[in-house]
Amino acid sequence: MHKATAYHDALGDHFAEHAGTSPYNAYTDRPAMLRLAGNVSGARILDVGCGAGHYAAELSARGAQVVGVEGSATLLRHAQAHVHGQAELFLHDLEEPLGFAADASFDGAVCALVYEHVRNRVQLLGELRRVLRPSGWLLISTTHPTADWGHFGGSYFSHDWRDLPIGDRQLSIHYQRLPLETFLNELLAAGFVLQQLIEPRPTADLREIDEAAYNKLHQAPSFLAVRLQRP
Repeated sequence: MHKATAYHDALGDHFAEHAGTSPYNAYTDRPAMLRLAGNVSGARILDVGCGAGHYAAELSARGAQVVGVEGSATLLRHAQAHVHGQAELFLHDLEEPLGFAADASFDGAVCALVYEHVRNRVQLLGELRRVLRPSGWLLISTTHPTADWGHFGGSYFSHDWRDLPIGDRQLSIHYQRLPLETFLNELLAAGFVLQQLIEPRPTADLREIDEAAYNKLHQAPSFLAVRLQRP
């Protein structure tokens, strides 16, 4: 992500602290995306905006060769500690081309709750199409537009950049609201084929830990997740 939207310093530390146990990340987004990934054994996967390394660690444990990039030095430190050398991770601004990667050099790519933070999404999608092999897959999750609409109000069709407060330390994340038609049409215009779209709900394990969060996330959508294929 760009320096203005990456999770730096205290925000990065806060995210890393909670991403492993959060109802949203650990029990909703990540399980859904890993189900969409399916069998990754032997696959070379690009983790786009790898955050605190939870995806990289899980995909590596499932037999994938993972290369992760992250725009926050704070989060990158957490990710490196999390993967224990089992994935190749480095600092990279997603507003810049993926110059480190050769054409058709990855079997798959994961972009989890990052897309809405990127300004030059056309370039990023073009670069992802370039580095994926023919028939390679791309997983993207993003905030659900109806969740943003419910929280921020105004027009559902707004493309405003907003700051969403998180935690109890006056921190916030900066991202763009994207109506469903914008989100999907950007992906299709980049030349990807939509294979599956889901609105993730939390796993049953969350009910034992936080029944209120489990019920809330089963009644109102928080995320969208898609699996795409490079022709």
